[in-house]
Formats: sequence, structure tokens, C-alpha cells
Amino acid sequence: MSGWLETYRGTVSRWEVDHNDHLTVAYYFARIADAGLGALQAIGLGADYAAHERRACVTVDCYARYSRELRVGDILHIESGVGGVEPAALVLGHKLFNSETGEVCTTVEQRVGHVELVGRAAVPLTAAQRRAAEARRVPWDGPARERRPRPRGLEGFLDSARDTVKPWELDVLGHSALPFYIHRFSAANGHAIAAFGMTPAYLRDQRRGFSTFEFQLALGAPLGPGDPVRVRSALLHVGTSSMRLLHVMTNERSGERVATLEQLGVHLDMDARRPTPLPEALREKARAVLVPTGD
Repeated sequence: MSGWLETYRGTVSRWEVDHNDHLTVAYYFARIADAGLGALQAIGLGADYAAHERRACVTVDCYARYSRELRVGDILHIESGVGGVEPAALVLGHKLFNSETGEVCTTVEQRVGHVELVGRAAVPLTAAQRRAAEARRVPWDGPARERRPRPRGLEGFLDSARDTVKPWELDVLGHSALPFYIHRFSAANGHAIAAFGMTPAYLRDQRRGFSTFEFQLALGAPLGPGDPVRVRSALLHVGTSSMRLLHVMTNERSGERVATLEQLGVHLDMDARRPTPLPEALREKARAVLVPTGD
């Protein structure tokens, strides 16, 4: 037993496509959540293990690189393996393929911590669990992650999303599922880019979009039904066509920071399906709202 394991196979439904006319990023993460569960089940750490032992592997970090679009009707599958084994955590590697062309569209490194379900205290993996994980180890050749400087606080961040966690948003562990974090961050991104002129009206009138090519997602304390959520966002960098934003999510009941997302994307020509330079007027507005980083 070794090598890559198919953990998902499906298609892109019309209702999963966003205003950029491609699969919205939250639905990539719905598939990655399925793939992660499939990979964990294969090494004995899946939903059954969580139910019986009251321990589980929960996502603490994801690094995603989006290299090719998936559009309505496209067929796709995911292959997964173990990229790293730590004392109380695993790094799962996922490759999402366009099943028609065989091209890799997205790669995701998903770090999962082995924890007690109550209290989320870290629990070392047993020797048997480590052996089972090692049996699924794969050579990981995804893009290397770049660690970039970030602001030290939230000064200059704008309010970009606010709502509450719904009961139907929960995963198999009873906490907010991965795609719903991303739905909120996507909404936050719309407000953040509108602040410097990439408004919905501009995007519609000029046939432009914002196309994400990288996520660095970190998760902290879990969210449950009824938790009030607030997202604040900042533009950290603007280039010719590229932008880098940081979104910070807090549980307003506890005051805890529960998630952060560093998002990189480009100003997209919707017809050519290629990055296109930001108009100078928008770039000037963007420079005016940049939040300094700690470099």
C-alpha cells in the first residue's frame, strides 16, 4: 500500500461558478475537504476514528496554488497522499486534475493536527498511526511556499464581512466546514477591492474580474452554530496586474482570531482569460490604501 490515492471525482455544476465564470474557490475547498477525509480514512484516522476515539485530525493550515481554471461542466478528480509526518500532525498533499485533459489545475498542502475533539489539545500520533501514514507517503513536488511579511496589527484594515455561522454549515466534526470560511473570505475580498475602485459595476462594465492564484489559509479555534463572525481585510501589495490581500476572521463572541487568509490574485480580462494591467487610476487608488507590512 503506497503512492497516490484517488480521493474525489466529480464535475463542476453551474451553480458553483462565480462571477469570473469559473469554479469559485470555496467549492475547490469543498472538494479538498472530501479529499482530506478520504486520505485520512485510508490511514485509519477518518470519521469512524473521530466518533469512537473522540480524537481527530483537523485542518490547521492550507497552501493552495491555482494554476488552471475549471469552468462549468468540467470533470475533475483529486489524488492525495501524505507529504509529511510530524509528532502530532500530518501534511496531506492533494493534486486536483482536469479529468478530460489530465492537467493539474490546483495543488494543496493541507496540514492537519491530531487533537482531542474537546479542547483541541494536541495528541501525539501513535507508532502504528505514523506507520500507516508513512505507508501513504508520496514525493511532493508542488510549488514551494513563500513566507511574506505581514502587518503587525489591524490598523488600516477595513470591515469586509460580518454574519453568523449557520447550523447547516457544519462538517462531520460539528464545526464550521472549510468551504464556509472561504465563502466569507470571498465576500470580504469583494469589499476590499471595491475600496480602490474594482467595484462590481467596474467589473461588469469593463469585462474584468479578480482571479485568485494563491491561498495561504490558517485556522485556529473552531467556529460553531450561532458564532458571530467578523472579517477585516487589507491590501498589502499592488503590481501591474497582481494584488496581495490579507483577511483576518474573528469570533466576535470570544474576541479570538479564528482564521487568516493571504490571497494573491490578478486583474483578469474576462474575454481573453488572461491577466491584464490595472488602469493607472485604479493603481493609484490602490497605492493610497496599502497597509504597511512588517518588513
